[in-house]
Amino acid sequence: MATREERFRQAAWAYFVYGVLYWIGGAYLELQGLGRLGPAPGRYEWMMIIALFLLGVVFVVLFPWLIARGPRGWGYLWFTRILTLLVAFRAFGVGQVMLRPTRPTVPLPGGGEVPMSVGAGIFFLITLATMAMLARAAWSRRE
Repeated sequence: MATREERFRQAAWAYFVYGVLYWIGGAYLELQGLGRLGPAPGRYEWMMIIALFLLGVVFVVLFPWLIARGPRGWGYLWFTRILTLLVAFRAFGVGQVMLRPTRPTVPLPGGGEVPMSVGAGIFFLITLATMAMLARAAWSRRE
């Protein structure tokens, strides 16, 4: 059985992988014109993409570090608990896209297409797994 510290380290790695996948996927969809900014980003939209990219760096580097410190302090523990709830909320949003896709298909890198519901379904499972790892650590008992 994993110690509390190990559960927080595992949750930090899970969030790191989730963050990288979300970051790359979001950037790819944006560059395909399928993201929030819409088709063919102009000059100011490119600045927004760069700002979102830099914000992604913060989420992918800082958040796992804060999660890994969870058992060391009250604030880190509550950060992980709140983040668990935010990831659950994100899973709800991804689940909605899975059930009611906004497009029939999404292009794949290198050619081909995948149904949007399938892509969202895969990411829904990744999001649920991340949420479970965060919850396992955040609500674990002290040993």
